[in-house]
Amino acid sequence: MKSEVKLSATIICFNEEDKIARCLESLKDIVDEIVVVDSFSTDKTPEIIKDLSKKLPIKFIQNPFEGHIEQKNFALDQATHDWVISLDADEALSETLIQSIKNTTFEKAGYCFNRLTNYNGFWVKHCGWYPDTKLRLVKKNQARWEGVNPHDILRLKTGEEGLLKGDLLHYSYDSITDHINQTNRFTTIAAKASFKNGARSSLFKIITRPILKFLKDYFLKAGFLDGRYGLIICTINALSAFLKYSKIKELQENRQI
Repeated sequence: MKSEVKLSATIICFNEEDKIARCLESLKDIVDEIVVVDSFSTDKTPEIIKDLSKKLPIKFIQNPFEGHIEQKNFALDQATHDWVISLDADEALSETLIQSIKNTTFEKAGYCFNRLTNYNGFWVKHCGWYPDTKLRLVKKNQARWEGVNPHDILRLKTGEEGLLKGDLLHYSYDSITDHINQTNRFTTIAAKASFKNGARSSLFKIITRPILKFLKDYFLKAGFLDGRYGLIICTINALSAFLKYSKIKELQENRQI
């Protein structure tokens, strides 16, 4: 049974044929509308969405991708109802979170969820990846996506946040190779955005930032408690810092990255 408050869901996607159905199905009992903005996927994602639209209230839109923040704000603007829940295509609601949303009084301006990440079949409880609290349920006219691409953040303009019980399940990487490939792509985007915003790098930063990142995530954030995958994740997190500051240095030297 859905809340009496009308609720829209917004999702952006590109080539998510393996994950989009799980995301959409998890919303079926709590939303009145699902806005899916696709960046012209070349796999079976559009077919899967159109097939699910026969039983789910999906509004399917294709829009050119100009950045994660821009695309998510575009999706937010397409929502019909005052309250909006925003998910990524590789996320889904846990049963506990679904019940929490159904029981929500909607007295706050927005509600946060704790996000639990699945890494190659392993649920990551440390490494700085959990609880990874995210604002995802908001009153439409009181929130906007901000941040620096590709790291988008949903923020309230005014009002207080609440925290709902239950986890937002994040099915992130299916393999170590997948993680490394996305780290390479995302650090290119992050380096360009940071450089544009005035960030600069140096040999000192290239050397020290990865070391500090590893020490923070593996020891202070208890990544070692996640065993082998904890070590892998914290090492790739350090690689991410190394690549980002190396790529910023390339931009300073007017080289292509």
